[in-house]
Amino acid sequence: MESVVGLVGLFFAALIAGAINSVAGGGTLISFPALVASGTPAILANATNTAAIWPGSLSSALAYRKDTAVYRDLLWTLVVPSVIGGLLGAVALVITPPELFNKVVPVLVLFATSLFALRDAFTRWLGLGDGTERVNVLGRVWGFLFQLFVATYGGYFGAGIGILMLGSLSVMGLHDIHRMNGLKTILGTLINLIAFFFFALKGLVVWDLAVLMAIGTIIGGYVGARTAKRVDQRYIRVFVIVIGLIVSAWLFVK
Repeated sequence: MESVVGLVGLFFAALIAGAINSVAGGGTLISFPALVASGTPAILANATNTAAIWPGSLSSALAYRKDTAVYRDLLWTLVVPSVIGGLLGAVALVITPPELFNKVVPVLVLFATSLFALRDAFTRWLGLGDGTERVNVLGRVWGFLFQLFVATYGGYFGAGIGILMLGSLSVMGLHDIHRMNGLKTILGTLINLIAFFFFALKGLVVWDLAVLMAIGTIIGGYVGARTAKRVDQRYIRVFVIVIGLIVSAWLFVK
């Protein structure tokens, strides 16, 4: 039985995680350790965290809905790998050891942060865009393949998938951070929702904690997204890069 202080702590950890995920990603690095610290076994904590995170991503997506309207065709390109990868990652959590993911993920998150920070140079070098807010065929192929990998990791654990998706979207040719965040939150919702269904069927979700934390992520996700839209995009980009470096550093140390 959780203490009142412990439950309050989990709620606020989820609220902060939802706000961070709405802007950059990496909120799992707050909510997941909070669950483990509360005494929840790691596998159950991971599944419970996934159950709590997707409603927050959905609330952020609703806040960004006007920003993503112009990218509906691109969204459908990325929905399929998100669904497939989310399921693959959830299955992988149950049947395989985590060593391989633990080795590659810190490098991947750092790489994605670099992609985001140096996106214009990468886009010109790879020929994925022409400097306008437009995605060509090669950019779509890159996005599909990279999103499949990101979604697989997201279904498995998910720390930093927001950074990974922002980096990928940047290299695909997108520039508006609010529109990119809108796409990211929709795709993140799908990835975590698919994984959540699988975990629920396997009986891995601690439901009382999941519901409590979901309320926190919903509030944090919506407020975070609404607040971010009032902030200069240059500051948001700096925040995303800083979060990405923090997330990758934490994963390397871990």
